[in-house]
Amino acid sequence: MNKKYNDSWMFPMFEFLQYGFMQNAFIAAVLVSVACGMVGTYVVVKKIVSISGAISHAAFGGIGLGYLIGINPIVAAIPFSLLTAVSIGLINERVKISEDTAIGILWSVGMALGVIFISLSPGYAPDLFSYLFGSILTVPYFDLTLMFILDLIILSTILLFHKEFLAISFDEEFSKVVGVPSESLYILLLCLVALSVVVLIKVVGVILVIALLSIPAAISKQFTYKIKNIMVLSIILGIILTFTGLWLSFVFDLASGATIVIVLGLAFLISIFLKKYW
Repeated sequence: MNKKYNDSWMFPMFEFLQYGFMQNAFIAAVLVSVACGMVGTYVVVKKIVSISGAISHAAFGGIGLGYLIGINPIVAAIPFSLLTAVSIGLINERVKISEDTAIGILWSVGMALGVIFISLSPGYAPDLFSYLFGSILTVPYFDLTLMFILDLIILSTILLFHKEFLAISFDEEFSKVVGVPSESLYILLLCLVALSVVVLIKVVGVILVIALLSIPAAISKQFTYKIKNIMVLSIILGIILTFTGLWLSFVFDLASGATIVIVLGLAFLISIFLKKYW
């Protein structure tokens, strides 16, 4: 697509924003970073990264359902992801089954349902690959609007329940003792994770969601212990690293979602080095 730039490292980093699809991609990167910076902080602090992975993979069932009934797959993924989040929360709190077992069951069942729904849908799913591995360069205006609305919902919920989320993230047992409705708040937190997953799907895809949701917060957590600072730093890092990955994918004609994740991974390795030796 951009092979005339492939041999040049000097391609101006902001010149590519003159293209309309790149402007949409940059806006998507910002919206994604906001959601991941806020929710990802709780995910990393509470150590529920694997649960986030289960929700993201189960969301594929919603994408398949969208193809089957003929609606936008992202829209269909919202209730499906929320249902998965609530199911994991209830199983974890009320059913005598280990959390990793519940995660494995919902993870695999969600993906399987997605495959079945797509196989039953008429015709061919031309953009299915983008939902699996992301395609930030093809994010339409409707998806940007939906991402913005979901970001507002996530932000509003966190502002309303920040102290409660903080309590259950660090000491859920003590929260129960002092009267905090920890079960309901835990399920609500998982629902925020589900909404974040929906925001992320179009950018990095179902397979790579967990990287954006965890790596910026994991990097930030190495340099500060205050939740608010981790959130702010995660958002800033998310924007910078996602933009860098987007630029590199444009210059070298690489898969955008995978390139963004590679940049995130390298940034994490660099942060470990800086933390240890500086």
